[in-house]
Amino acid sequence: MGKDSDFYKDKSKNQKVKLRELQALLPKPALDYIYSKEQTTQTSTLIAYCYDLLTFFRFLAGPDVELQVDDVKKIDYGLLNKVTADDIEKYKRYLELNTVGEQHENNKRAIARKLSPLRSMYKYLTVREYVTKDPMQLVDLPKLKKDKNIVRMNNYEVQAILNAIDSGSAYTSERQRKYNQKTRGRDLAILTLMLNTGIRVSECNGLDLTDVDFHVNSLTIVRKGGGQDIIYFNDEVAEVLKDYINGEREYIIPVEGHETALFYSLQGKRISVDAIENLVKKYAKMVVPNKKITPHKLRSTYGTALYRETGDIRLVADVLGHENINTTIDYYAAIEDEHKLQARNAVDFHRKD
Repeated sequence: MGKDSDFYKDKSKNQKVKLRELQALLPKPALDYIYSKEQTTQTSTLIAYCYDLLTFFRFLAGPDVELQVDDVKKIDYGLLNKVTADDIEKYKRYLELNTVGEQHENNKRAIARKLSPLRSMYKYLTVREYVTKDPMQLVDLPKLKKDKNIVRMNNYEVQAILNAIDSGSAYTSERQRKYNQKTRGRDLAILTLMLNTGIRVSECNGLDLTDVDFHVNSLTIVRKGGGQDIIYFNDEVAEVLKDYINGEREYIIPVEGHETALFYSLQGKRISVDAIENLVKKYAKMVVPNKKITPHKLRSTYGTALYRETGDIRLVADVLGHENINTTIDYYAAIEDEHKLQARNAVDFHRKD
């Protein structure tokens, strides 16, 4: 059923409710900005903007800025017009580390992300002449180095992690092995599916049984931006999915409201995003302890392998659901690095005895 399923309808409603709750905490200048983005921006993104802006406004209402305001809701255009570049620099240091009150610690990438909606809000308010000064224009964002080293698994590691799930060989205690038998089919199906299709963890979490079509080996998924898509899987995926559906899943008694889910927890509820992330990390830590493997790294593994086999960057972008092909080019860069390594032994100049 894809995006028309009760799961996605409830998810959308809950996100809208959460957004309204956060909007009720924001002062008018921020509300004007958020309202202007509602028709063009995903609700989940707006929620993140609200959290980031609230952090900034709480900073303004704190002791580090001399604006004489003690309530976030009282912050108006006039007060925002008094914010200086020095105040923004203080805020950057506040984001980096704060141990009093609202405690947090952020790296450069996180700081840049949190400053982004603030920069966008000030630009919006300045263009519409709600404020006359934009302190964000006088402040540099943290410089980020592009990381070309994409963490992914090789063929041996992929087979090792799937075999570990299937056989339970990675478990050291009898209790762990018994628990593995209860979820073996589900875990094997999830890992095999993600490794062979590159779907996101949220796309896997949202799957219903009716989204699987074994006639053509396809899945109907809901992408990150809310759009619906169809992807295809191979016979190996079909086999493990059928084993799970006709095996473990048959014995699950679903909790009311979770009857349509493809993957269940042991409590009979739709398996959560957190649970999928945890099981991926759990198995990876057992088999590939030298790499930090997450569900996103499974996408990297699939994307890199697909590009290596096809050489078609647009196909990789389409299958992975990348809206911007520049994101996909990272896989190309990873392959290029592998090519460079081949030069290591191609030429051998050395001093002869």
